[in-house]
Amino acid sequence: MKSIKENYKKSWTFLKQSKNYIWFSTIIFFAFILIGFIFPTPARLETYFIEIIQEIMASIADFSMSELTIYIFLNNLKSSFFAIILGILFGIIPVIIAIFNGYLIGFVSKTAVLEEGILILWRLVPHGIFELPAVLISIGLGTKIGIDLLKKNPRRLLKKNFIESLRVFAFIIFPLILIAAIIEGILAF
Repeated sequence: MKSIKENYKKSWTFLKQSKNYIWFSTIIFFAFILIGFIFPTPARLETYFIEIIQEIMASIADFSMSELTIYIFLNNLKSSFFAIILGILFGIIPVIIAIFNGYLIGFVSKTAVLEEGILILWRLVPHGIFELPAVLISIGLGTKIGIDLLKKNPRRLLKKNFIESLRVFAFIIFPLILIAAIIEGILAF
């Protein structure tokens, strides 16, 4: 039990040390949500987004609540994990993930508001309060891994950041994603 408590404490310590990267990722993410929501989406990109959404909806159409919850959980877990790991490419991939996902959420939100009204956005709040921090932490940690490769002693920093990021993934991100998936799976039914 002591080991779990120590690892959890170390996770929060590393998060505090990484806060500037997490804030940077959060600003990028929300800036692109606003861009996707406010500005017209280019026709080709809109078609691409609609195709992605239709494919996802078709693939989950017959899922039970538990199947949907597992699907959401594994998808978000995989996305968060890769946002961290792919930070090794000098932090470029996590920033691209923030831009793409932010823009997509802005586009989907705008489309939903136009069809259902502004109150439809309240459906995002219950799981979003758990899912968004997990995703943004992952993107921030991936960005930290990549940017720290440009500093002095990159090999030592890579090892430290990688180990600490995996600790945060296990003790903070994983539980947040699990809670978000359960809430989202229940609300979908």
